Amino acid sequence: MASNPEDGKNKALELALTQIEKAYGRESIMKLGERAAKISVETISSGALSLDMALGVGGLPRGRVIEIYGPESSGKTTLALHAIAEAQKLGGKAAFIDAEHAMDPAYAKALGVDCDELLISQPDSGEQALEITEKLIRSGALDVIVVDSVAALTPQAEIEGDMGDSRPGLQARLMSQALRKLTAAISHTKTCLIFINQIRHKIGVMFGSPETTTGGLALKFYASIRLDIRRIENLKKGDVFFGSRCRVKVVKNKVAPPYRQALFDMIHGYGISHEGCLLDMAVENNLVDKSGSWFLKGEERLGQGRDNAIAYLQGNPKMAKEIEAALRDLLLVKPAQKKAAEQLAKDDAKKAATEAESMPVPVSADASVPKPVAAKKKTAAAK
Repeated sequence: MASNPEDGKNKALELALTQIEKAYGRESIMKLGERAAKISVETISSGALSLDMALGVGGLPRGRVIEIYGPESSGKTTLALHAIAEAQKLGGKAAFIDAEHAMDPAYAKALGVDCDELLISQPDSGEQALEITEKLIRSGALDVIVVDSVAALTPQAEIEGDMGDSRPGLQARLMSQALRKLTAAISHTKTCLIFINQIRHKIGVMFGSPETTTGGLALKFYASIRLDIRRIENLKKGDVFFGSRCRVKVVKNKVAPPYRQALFDMIHGYGISHEGCLLDMAVENNLVDKSGSWFLKGEERLGQGRDNAIAYLQGNPKMAKEIEAALRDLLLVKPAQKKAAEQLAKDDAKKAATEAESMPVPVSADASVPKPVAAKKKTAAAK
């Protein structure tokens, strides 16, 4: 009897898989469907509900590299600190690599960061900053690490050199080497690594945007998500400025569709206005009605004017949580859940059709009279 060639292939594959696992450890290679639970994207909230929705998965994905860039005073560090605060609320641990040496503990505390538990490092050079980052990631104990900023990661050779020395490409090579080493460890430990970056202008660009980010091209390739944050409007009461309106563009997204935008208010000394973001999204998705200047949820009045409605939500956290949960259910239908629901509906329809076919035909009240006999009598009478 001739042997099946498929059996030989399967045995060879099993042998190869066994050798790989023996050499590199368990789960070094596996079938994609075997670890569906591990493949699903875990997230940490960004602190802004509109941005969580724009990201498509409900927050910043864990086990990925994220880049936040924008002009000066646009809210980059504030957004990163909010992510740290959200991780700490869930019991996670975080670290802040302050390469700019400009961390303000009082401001971080005002945003909700637990400064007593936050790890902070103010390195002397770029190499030191990235070595510390690598050791923290490989420990597997941290949920969020923020590097502020890429532009401040100064190579040791540049620090030791004279002022005015030209050393092209040093920082780009430093970032490229660091990201090659860090990527696998970030994925295995499910650490969310956030790089804050600055904007520079390229010289001699005639067409298109002259803006670019520092640190070379490596971070653009390795980042799963790139967020471009801009201040589009100053908020003021009378002559006093109390905050700014920010717009975040998801320039790159490997875990959901890109190019979405999010708008939110950033209040001085308070950070992102969660209730303001919640109210705007609820009105946009018809969970809260706006009649004239009044905001209504069902028959309950939230307030006249946006500021009063926001104040109402701040004083009623239960309602704010209900609205947030409804928005997440409405806007974040996970593909796996959607597919399971569709399959369940198909199975129910198929089962109903099968039951309908197998049901006996109902017997009528005059079924005691056989139809063929009646037809026969009618024929005889006609004759």
